[in-house]
Amino acid sequence: MRAFLARWRWWLIGAGVMALLLGLFGCNTVATHRGLMAGKRTPADLSALLSPFYRVTMPEREGPFPVALLFSGCDGPKDNLDRLAAALVTQGWGAVIVDSHAPRGMDRAEVWRFVCSGVTLPGAERAADVAVAIADARALPGVDPDRIALVGASHGGWAVLDLLALAGTGERPWGLTEWPGGSPEATLAGVTQAVLYYPYCGFPSVVAGKGWQADIPMLMLLVEGDSIADETDCAALAARMAAAGRDVGTVSIPGVTHGFDQAEKALFSTLTFDAAAAEEAVRMTLDFIGAVE
Repeated sequence: MRAFLARWRWWLIGAGVMALLLGLFGCNTVATHRGLMAGKRTPADLSALLSPFYRVTMPEREGPFPVALLFSGCDGPKDNLDRLAAALVTQGWGAVIVDSHAPRGMDRAEVWRFVCSGVTLPGAERAADVAVAIADARALPGVDPDRIALVGASHGGWAVLDLLALAGTGERPWGLTEWPGGSPEATLAGVTQAVLYYPYCGFPSVVAGKGWQADIPMLMLLVEGDSIADETDCAALAARMAAAGRDVGTVSIPGVTHGFDQAEKALFSTLTFDAAAAEEAVRMTLDFIGAVE
């Protein structure tokens, strides 16, 4: 009987420890998605963190020329952004790849998987990177400050959407002490288009509940039957916003996977690169944001 009780005691202790760990994990996740875990930085401080990692490519001509800001998926900047940046430059655009991962040490030891799972750096927090990068882009030599496009892939699309959602409410991106330029309107001034590749639009994103108010034309390139970011959430959001007067369109791409434009994959990834679809997505992006006059 004593041995039986001893075994049950250790089982109960183990179960209690597991419950405690799960509870702590749950509390951390809830706190993360309420912005309670985000450290507060001024726009200048966040710029100082991010700007050394910007990958800037500019056309070989005199300005002013438009610029596109490119935001990666949850695994950090990969070849898809490099390919798009090169295509933009051939069309007379400047391109800035904004790395949210390396400045935070999230490019090492697959720490980025915590971003993918939503444990850290949710869209409303990463929206601060988008806001600050817009302000930084305006100051780059040759850039037309009144012609800035935002391009986000997957998690990067979530960040762009949550920035637009927060701008409509006046609530700051999580982690920022103030809006760059002092207001949402000043932050988004000069942003003329947004193109989002297979973005995340579901709970607990801010945009899922609030939508957006900014009058910025948007194109969503969605994956039919997306197993990572349910495209039906984005399609429903786009329809809702179009009914509210927002200029937003969607294209559903069949026969491909999430991340179809990215050849660099994590080990054991089930996602597949599709060169033809990637090329077509770049063409649609360039057509949507417009030629350089």
